This record gives sequence, structure tokens and C-alpha cells, in this order.
Amino acid sequence: MNACYEKAEMDLLHTGLKRTIKERFLMATTLYKIQQTLKKAKITHKPYTLGK
Repeated sequence: MNACYEKAEMDLLHTGLKRTIKERFLMATTLYKIQQTLKKAKITHKPYTLGK
């Protein structure tokens, strides 16, 4: 079981190293934009009523 996790980690490392600098930059900017959007988000809840 532990060997499966180690193999999965190594596979992720290999795929990460194969990516170009441009791909890494685009992924980082996408994650940054999502983070900024979620930081500004405000979640509100309005209870549903049948009387309206």
C-alpha cells in the first residue's frame, strides 16, 4: 500500500517536471485569480418560504 503512494508521488513529480515554464506560469496565474475571487466572495443565505 505504501509503495502505491510512493509511485503516485513519483509520477506526479515526473509530470510536473515535464511541464514548461509557460505552462507553470499559466497554472499559477489561474490559481491566483481563483484565490482572489474566493477571497472577495461573500456567501449569503436566504431562507426559502412558500408564502410568497
